[in-house]
Amino acid sequence: MRKKETRAILCLLLTSLIWGFAFSAQKEAVRFMGNFTFGGARFLLGALSLLPVVLLFERKSGGRKRMRKTLLYGTVGGTVLFFASALQQFGIDMTSAGKAGFITALYIILVPVFGVALKRRPPRTTWVAALLAFSGLFFLSLPRESGILEGFGGFGLGDGLLLIGAAFWAVHILVVDRLAARVTPLRFSMVQFAVCGLLGSAAAVLFEEPRFSGIAAGWQPLFYCAFLSVGAAYTLQSIGQRHVTPARAAILFSLEALFGALGGILFLREVMGWKGWLGGGLMFAGILLAQVTPQTPRKTRKCA
Repeated sequence: MRKKETRAILCLLLTSLIWGFAFSAQKEAVRFMGNFTFGGARFLLGALSLLPVVLLFERKSGGRKRMRKTLLYGTVGGTVLFFASALQQFGIDMTSAGKAGFITALYIILVPVFGVALKRRPPRTTWVAALLAFSGLFFLSLPRESGILEGFGGFGLGDGLLLIGAAFWAVHILVVDRLAARVTPLRFSMVQFAVCGLLGSAAAVLFEEPRFSGIAAGWQPLFYCAFLSVGAAYTLQSIGQRHVTPARAAILFSLEALFGALGGILFLREVMGWKGWLGGGLMFAGILLAQVTPQTPRKTRKCA
């Protein structure tokens, strides 16, 4: 294996680790601030963290016409990203970080399924993968019981929000696939993060009472999600995907679900019973099966 490819794989593994542990940070953050407040601050800071990267790697904007396209496409991407991230955040607030990681990872299977609408026929293995994944979701959703039958605690409102959020993540990937290649990618990401942050901040003003004291108290999980999960992870992803095929990158990104469960155990002392491990294992098997195919969609970016 070439050195460049090895470094790329390490970059993508680190990206998955950062994204996976972010579920625990997101759950911790809402102890100090509202969900919309957190989302708005997170993505505005994330956009700010990309500014030096943009100035370093994408100094040329490509002219006014290309800049207008970047603003337009970034606004579309940022709007979809707002719904995806908000649904995820509210869902995490109502369930465990480990469970949230596995349910969110369903977006990897939903991407080729939704691709049917774009006349991209998925391989037959995709439907088998979907069956495996939703079978796993069934076991994750079994009611909590005592003793050896302890599980994650049933399928609640938070799990439903995460499932809808996974659908929005899939739509977001298809939007990025179609629009980001037409403009400079880092500028596109910075714009969509800024738009997502502004929408989150507006929702916080309308539905919450954002306070600087709460944001300051929760600065650690906020900074992790803003500067590592958004800024650093996206930069690592961009570097890593230059030397790794999209199919292999998608498999590495699917490890986010396992890191999410590990983060919940390490940082939040969450407990997975046998049903949790069985359900998570089936979902992970489905996620992997959806990717080990030559017809995997070209891009697998999850820009958050």
